[in-house]
Amino acid sequence: MAAANNDTDKVMQLHKATAYNWEAERNKYKDIQDDGTMSFFWQAHTILVLVMSSIVLVYVTIFEETVDDSDYNMKRGIIAMLLTFLAVGVTQTPDGPLKRPHPAFWRLILCLSIAYELALVWLLFQTVHDARHILTHFDTKLGKALEQKSYGGSCLLFDPNNTDPFHNIWDKMDGFVTTHFFGWWLKTLILRDWWLCMVLSIMFELLEYTLEHQLPNFSECWWDHWIMDALVCNGLGIYLGLKSLKYLSMKHYHWRGMWNIPTYRGKMKRVALQFTPYSWTDFDWRPLSSLKRWLAMLAVIAIFLLAELNTFYLKFVLWIPPPHWINLLRLAFFLFMGAAAMREGFQYLDDPTCKKFGRQAWMIIAIIITEFLIVVKFDWETISKPLPPHIAYFWILGLLLLVGWTIFKFYIYRDVKSDLPEKTETSNGNAGNSVPIQKSQNNGNREFNLRSRSKVTKSN
Repeated sequence: MAAANNDTDKVMQLHKATAYNWEAERNKYKDIQDDGTMSFFWQAHTILVLVMSSIVLVYVTIFEETVDDSDYNMKRGIIAMLLTFLAVGVTQTPDGPLKRPHPAFWRLILCLSIAYELALVWLLFQTVHDARHILTHFDTKLGKALEQKSYGGSCLLFDPNNTDPFHNIWDKMDGFVTTHFFGWWLKTLILRDWWLCMVLSIMFELLEYTLEHQLPNFSECWWDHWIMDALVCNGLGIYLGLKSLKYLSMKHYHWRGMWNIPTYRGKMKRVALQFTPYSWTDFDWRPLSSLKRWLAMLAVIAIFLLAELNTFYLKFVLWIPPPHWINLLRLAFFLFMGAAAMREGFQYLDDPTCKKFGRQAWMIIAIIITEFLIVVKFDWETISKPLPPHIAYFWILGLLLLVGWTIFKFYIYRDVKSDLPEKTETSNGNAGNSVPIQKSQNNGNREFNLRSRSKVTKSN
């Protein structure tokens, strides 16, 4: 009985092993040095912001002439309200997990995400006609129905009956090619895991097949789906992203205060380096290490894919052209939000001392859900179009296989120890944070699992 309990405790300790040394807050393979210089740049300046904000309001109240234009005054009032909220948030909200280029920048992203969520909630209470009209205040060219481009049609790679035999290929080469490539490069830097990137890339192509009866933009040729998108644009972006991850993981981080650098060239280089990471945390998601971790990763994949779908459905519902700056601004904004949110989400899953879900992670999930609800309310007719039978059968089969595999993995087979990567003993005192696993034990992992399960069964 005692031996069985001892083996069970060892298995439970292995399941609780963390991927990152949160006790030391740095990876042992990194060389991070910081002279600790706290210059004017790093100070909060809360009193300075308060004085400057008050001066602006005093000027508007006393010296500025009142304009008798309700529409003009309403727009200025909304802008002033937003700027005041951002000033309060940037100076008063706590710092997030990211430091570069400045903690205040990430506080600004958090405050902008709060303002964006409030705007989405307000928009949710409007009609679709009013929502489209509101966007004309940002651009008078908006508010007009769009022509939906279909990328399907003729799928011949070489058309000998046309003056340009490759016209089908050139027709597909638009701005989305560049967006896909750079988008997946940056997404890889955010997700920091090749298998997660590949799963999301393939899953989105399957979703395009699934929903092409709802949105014409999703109708593409087979080679557009799997060669141009999945293999070339997404695949090349993921590959270069992985190369960037490797460089950032191996880089030595040495930080000096700018005024401690003697040469002007060194100062300029230090300014440029301010926009690179302060340190680097490798994400090891370990999706199969426990049922909780597996379900969490499924939730991450589902939320990520929903955010991608919202991009296409929102511009379709609100009549925003694909290359419009509003769409590009939203995508860039989501990249910044996602960088902080994924860092918070990883720590919440991996750090046993982290008991609170991150603020930015909470906000981005709320934003994605609210965007989807806007699509549901404004165009229920489109999103409620039933799936073709063969597509419905495909997803039902896939869901059944996923549920069946989950039950087998975590309730029948119940072997997750082999899914944990090797960890060597460290002498930096990380008790309670990560459990060291001797390399010499790895050769007998399978035998240990079988023996421990049989002993536990007998003892029960």
